Amino acid sequence: MTFLTQVLNGLQLGSIYALVALGYTMVYGIILLLNFAHGDIIMVGAYISWVAMASLGLHPAIAVVLSIGGCALLGVLIDKVAYAPLRNAPRLSILITAIGVSYFLENGAQLVFGADAKVVPAFVDAPNIVVGDAHVSVIAVITIVVTAVSTAVLTFLVQRTKLGRAMRAVSEDMGAARLMGINVNTTISFTFAVGSALAGIGAILYSMAYAQATPTMGIMLGTKAFVAAVLGGIGSIPGAVIGGLLVGFAEVLVSAIGLSVWKDAVVFALLIIVLIVRPTGILGRTMNEKV
Repeated sequence: MTFLTQVLNGLQLGSIYALVALGYTMVYGIILLLNFAHGDIIMVGAYISWVAMASLGLHPAIAVVLSIGGCALLGVLIDKVAYAPLRNAPRLSILITAIGVSYFLENGAQLVFGADAKVVPAFVDAPNIVVGDAHVSVIAVITIVVTAVSTAVLTFLVQRTKLGRAMRAVSEDMGAARLMGINVNTTISFTFAVGSALAGIGAILYSMAYAQATPTMGIMLGTKAFVAAVLGGIGSIPGAVIGGLLVGFAEVLVSAIGLSVWKDAVVFALLIIVLIVRPTGILGRTMNEKV
């Protein structure tokens, strides 16, 4: 039953990466921006949960709502303050701004909460599920289910709703979408809100699994989620999920054979191999640009 345990561990870790990668891929798909502050939004979500439950003594359900809502609002605020004024600036300027926002959030969290790790109280208190000789973690099951539901809701939102059609129109041609009466800035802000809300869900699931919040927790988590988005084909929702699961299973497999110190290296090696074989990612599509 060790095999079942490792599969669930891979699904759990991969699901967290997938949720974060979805936020990356949504923003990139709309405005071609690599939002390197996305990982730090997860960090903020974890601290909101910690403050809500450890400091204020609120119910975990309220902490979940506050974390998701807080991350969504933070994403919109970052777009309005940092990215919107540079909408017509060179892409490099926006990229540098994203890195600056990331450092601002990390150092701001360190000033406010200190550099030490904060222990996030448990969201759920339930015994493991016994399947034969294996003990299945309830948190792992919750993580997998929440990721599946979130992905399905996001797919419906993008494919079947008016706002989703506006997002796809802006993604295809921002100028033409503006001429057709679509409010481009509102659509981009909505995209940031949805992507950041997914980061908030990811923060909760990560806190459930590892029960801690640190100012730098979003760096490696965000980087691996970005790798997952590129692996699957950045801009593709199914690709982000597949990439996240690949990264999660790669880490679990390397750790299972006793090479846990190499798990980060294996993830980036996997990225290099995929980029050599298929530069657009597994489900990415080649973009033809007229010059």
